[in-house]
Formats: sequence, C-alpha cells, structure tokens
Amino acid sequence: MSSSTDTPPTDPAGAGDSPTPGATPAPPAGGEAKTKAAPAAPVSTSTLVNRLWSYCELLRHSGVSTLDYVEQLTYLLFLKMADERTSHPAVFRRNAPERPLVPEGRDWKSLTTRSAEALLDQYEFILKDLGQRGGTMLGEVFTKAQNKIHEPAVLERLIKDLIDPHTWTTENQDLKGDAYEGLLQRGAEDRKTGAGQYFTPRPLIDAMVDCVQPKPGEWITDPACGTGGFLIAAHAHLVLNHEDELYGDKGRDLQTGAITGYELVRETGRLALMNMLLHGIGSSEAKPLITIQDSLARPPKRHYDIVLANPPFGVGSVTGESYTSRTDFWAPTTNKQLNFVQHIYNLLKTNGRAALVLPDNVLFESGAGETIRRNLLNLCDVHTLLRLPTGIFYANGVKANVLFFDKIGQRSGGRPGTRKLWVYDFRTDQRFTLKQRQLGRQHLDDFVAAYHSGGTDFAKRTPSDRFRAYDYDELITRDKVNLDITVLKSGAAATEYASPDVIAQEIVDELEVALAQFTAVARALKKGNPPTADDK
Repeated sequence: MSSSTDTPPTDPAGAGDSPTPGATPAPPAGGEAKTKAAPAAPVSTSTLVNRLWSYCELLRHSGVSTLDYVEQLTYLLFLKMADERTSHPAVFRRNAPERPLVPEGRDWKSLTTRSAEALLDQYEFILKDLGQRGGTMLGEVFTKAQNKIHEPAVLERLIKDLIDPHTWTTENQDLKGDAYEGLLQRGAEDRKTGAGQYFTPRPLIDAMVDCVQPKPGEWITDPACGTGGFLIAAHAHLVLNHEDELYGDKGRDLQTGAITGYELVRETGRLALMNMLLHGIGSSEAKPLITIQDSLARPPKRHYDIVLANPPFGVGSVTGESYTSRTDFWAPTTNKQLNFVQHIYNLLKTNGRAALVLPDNVLFESGAGETIRRNLLNLCDVHTLLRLPTGIFYANGVKANVLFFDKIGQRSGGRPGTRKLWVYDFRTDQRFTLKQRQLGRQHLDDFVAAYHSGGTDFAKRTPSDRFRAYDYDELITRDKVNLDITVLKSGAAATEYASPDVIAQEIVDELEVALAQFTAVARALKKGNPPTADDK
C-alpha cells in the first residue's frame, strides 16, 4: 500500500499520532519489530555479495526482475550504509560537526522499527520524500525512485534478515565499497550487455590513479563517470597521501567541486552520487557533484587539472552523432571514442594530465583518427601507452589500452609536445578471465614502477622487455600515424601456459564478440544505414 502524504505514514491501527517531519516515526501498533540483536562483525565482501544475490532467485518468484532487485538494493544499501556513516565523518572533517546523510525519520532506523504494511508504507514514503529534495545530492539520488517490492514480507526479510544484521563498514571506518560495487557488477554481469561501459576493473583504476598522482588543490573530473570509480579512487588517494593538507580551503574545495563527474545515463549517475556520498565526497544538501548530460554535446565550461576516464565503448555505443556543432574538435566523426579524446583534450587546463581507457581502434583508425593522433602528438606530451590484456572487462573480448598524455602545447621553436611515447606491453602472453584468473592490483605493480622509473623526467625511464620508447619522428612517419604497437612477440615472455578451461573461455569470449559485431552490422543494414567504424 503506497503512502500519498509528505509526512511519514501514520500508525495504521490508530495507536499513535503522525510524526512531525524530521522526527523518527513511531512503530505502528501490532507491527512492532522484534528486539534487534547487536550487529555482527564485518564479514567478507564476497560473502555479503553472494548472500544478497542469492535472494534474487526468491524475489523473481515474487515478480521482481533482476534489474529491479539490484535497483532496490542500491536504495536500501545506501540507507543502511548512510546510517553506519553518521558516526564516521570524512578523515579531514573529524574536528567539524557533520550532519547525517539522511534526515531523521527518513533513515534506516525508521525502517527497522516497523513491520508488515507499516514498513512498506514507510519505505515508499522515504523514496518519495527524499526524491523531492531537488537540486541536492540526496534529492538526485532518489529522483523518480519507486518501490518495486510490493510484498511486505519480502521487503521485511530483505531489510531485517539480509541487510541489517551485517556491518557494511570496516573497522578503519572506510566503507566497504567493494561489496557495494560488487553487487552492482553482479547485476551487470547477469544482464550480459553494456557492462563494459560502466565498470572499469578496480585494480586498473587504482593503478591509473597511482600513475597520475592527484595533489590537493587540483581539479579532477571524469566526463563519462559511470558509477564514479575514478572519482572515488582519486579522492582516496588524496586522503591517504595528503590528509594534513585537507583541513583548510583545499579540503573544502574537495567537498564542493574539486572532484566532479558527468554521466549520460541517469540511473548510472544515481549510483555515482550514492557512491560519492558514502565515500565522504560532497554532502546531502549540497549541489550535486555529478551532472547528468551528454558530455560531447557542447564545449566544456570548466577546465580541469586531471581527467580520468573510461569512455563508453563496445557493442551498442554508436549514436550516429558526429557532433558537428563542436567547432573545437579537430575532426568530425561518428566514432564516440575519438570524440571523447578530442573532448578530453579541451577539458584540460594547460599542463593538465589525462589518463583514459581506449579501445584499439582509436590507435589505428584512418581519416579522423589519423588527424586526431597527429594533433595529439603535436600539442600534447603523449608519453605513455599501456596495452591491456583481454578478459578484464565485463564486455567480453574487449581489446583496450590506457593512454596517458599532458596538455603542454608545442615546445619552443614550434617543436611537437611529444618527445617519446613509452609503450608498456601488458597484453602479449598475459591471460585473465573474470572468474578463473581475475586481474589484481599486484599484476600492475611492474607497470606502475616502470611509469615512475624516471621520476618526473620521462626521458630517464628504465626500458625493459615489455617497456620501450618510440621517438616522435618514428611515430609520425608510421602509416596513418598508427600507434597500434606491440613491444613483445608472443612467446617471448616466460609465462605459464593457460589451463584448458581458461583457453576455452577465451575462445568463447572471442566468438561472443564476433557474434555481437555481426549482429550490430546486420541491425544497421536492416535499418538501411551503413555500418560505422564502431560496428566493425
């Protein structure tokens, strides 16, 4: 039964007055919750994720789809984790009072003290009331939120048996973001499609941030932020390495706009806002730090010191839009990834730094691709290219890279900004899968060490079998300025052969990618449109 008022639902038995806004509503008579036991000690991330996910099967029998279940879990987990965070302010805000993320009477406690229909009414009231707080981070989180779990017994079990008994924060007061994001990833994995554009492997995000090394006072953005992984990692890096510098203006900037993101899909932007609030970035009543918009639609109004991004790529990323209104682009193209490269260049301040995940076609596509690569090498210091292995993204078979460049302009005498491009081959003879052999941060230790091996002088880096430099003159004379460079030949590295099940999974991944590409081409031909570069 849905509540239609803007105050917490009243006691259905008439055993109490309506609570005033902002006060914790009293449990209804006949629907009191059982005495709650003390919270259990934190359990492992995988245990929490598996426990919650297993309940999905039961919910399917109640008419709740997988997608709806994950959406409802994000609301409930946000309320639970916000409740736990009330006594855990951001590290550099410990000396200042901090308001709860969720107002009293609309919080987790107001759910755990109710049962049956009263619980259902309160949950629906919370979604409606918080969603009406327009112009705030909390309001954006719950904008247009609706309850999809209409059986009171199902909702009560989910809240009281599966979520409430467990502590979702660790002893050192850092949120268990891995469990929260792991649940979202399980949902994406279950859907099979489109996940690659939302989820960048956490170890890769952390390695990219460790290379770029954000500093207090720098402004950071992600123009295709997904669920906010890069923004959260950048914030964590700053808190871990520069805590003493974050108690003044730089700390306030960090909470009010120094870390911002842009996202095209509202539902995904909602998750990013949740993630940021739960990780101590921004505040409930402040202006949202995630803007829902098409980043490519117009030139940027703000410029940043650091851009970290994994622009959407893979099956279904083509919009057919060439963004001809972008007169700041070097070349018009329908290739979304090439457009993001141009957009990110324009997002950067002079001397700004960028690290972005890109598919292989950005490195070799002719036409607009060649024009963009020439300009990038000329006007930036394109200093590092990390060739990634397959099997690390949810979009099967994706061949991707991380490109690092600094917007320094041409050097004196009109010389190009790029001196040398250092290529690290992490693809040849490397095998990963999402199940049998997942990418870990330790697998990228050698790359991060190689990246920093010359200190601040890239020319003094230490080469290796996997890591070597290519001069600008060599790059610019390659056919179509092709940067699709392989440092190692297959078999050159002393690595173990993959097990038969891993090899079989790789074959399945490749076949699925091929089938998806043929499907995209067939769909385009059926509509009478020729396939674009992204369809091929």
